Amino acid sequence: MNSDEKRAIISVSDKSYILDIVEFLTVNDYSIYSTGGTYKFIKDNIPTCNLFKISDLTGFPEILNGRVKTLHPKIYAGILSIRKNKSHDKDLKKNNFRKIDLVIVNFYPFEKSLENKTNHNKIIENIDIGGPTMVRAAA
Repeated sequence: MNSDEKRAIISVSDKSYILDIVEFLTVNDYSIYSTGGTYKFIKDNIPTCNLFKISDLTGFPEILNGRVKTLHPKIYAGILSIRKNKSHDKDLKKNNFRKIDLVIVNFYPFEKSLENKTNHNKIIENIDIGGPTMVRAAA
């Protein structure tokens, strides 16, 4: 991984328009890191883009049936680091972390899962942790 590389993370449940975004990022030389279903969707539709699994960035596999994928210091240090801050650059380099320039997420459809109030497991699986955490970090 090149330190000047532009990196984007894409993790979306609603994949509307994501292929247009991926095409734009590809033309603008971004490396795209993505999670399970989003990775597969992009790879199936734009096999030539510069796409990697999120685990390629973290060095850690998705676990707990996909419940834990982006909750990793390499993700959050990359998002939270202040550009041109020498101390942050030093920490990133020391830990072999990379800056993340762009975060594209939307949240699990939690409200929709509440329509069927009898399926407690489906409701629980639609409580999004990683997406909101990445949005807060990027903000």
